[in-house]
Amino acid sequence: MPAPSTLLRAARPAFRSQSQFFTAQSQAQAFRSTRARFQQQGRRWQSTAAPAGNQSWAKRLWDSPIGIKTVHFWAPIMKWCLVLAGISDFYRPAEKLSLTQNVALTCTGLIWTRWCLIIKPRNIMLASVNFFLGLVGVIQVSRIVAYNTSQKKLTAGQQVEAAKEGAVESAQGLKKDVVEAVKS
Repeated sequence: MPAPSTLLRAARPAFRSQSQFFTAQSQAQAFRSTRARFQQQGRRWQSTAAPAGNQSWAKRLWDSPIGIKTVHFWAPIMKWCLVLAGISDFYRPAEKLSLTQNVALTCTGLIWTRWCLIIKPRNIMLASVNFFLGLVGVIQVSRIVAYNTSQKKLTAGQQVEAAKEGAVESAQGLKKDVVEAVKS
């Protein structure tokens, strides 16, 4: 990229006479002269803001705009806890999951995935954790909806029997846990 002084030097003729700036001939001439400056072979431009090549990876990570000392690093790290909690809910029965909570997690994950790719500095780490949060939410919402539709097909008597069987299984599991705790 050319230096800013070169760009301003190329634009000076346009600022001197505003009446000639909008004519086709003056625009073509300005374009040709500017293009010739940019097409010079053998010249390399380097920003003064480029990092030194001898910095260690730890120093670069520390000084990065999304490095260890910023919220751009720690927010995704902490948000993985939500993803792991959602994954652990895969083992819970669908009737014990909250539809509104999982819809909120799904929306949060999907909306913030897009937002993380728009903001500056672009935070890929946060976008990835939000994507997985949305994915876990979609899976949980689909489990809940599938369970609710299967329950609507049952009659009232069948639903009562299913609830009774679930309560008996839970009581037997608790009894087993108590017996094991007493024995040890």
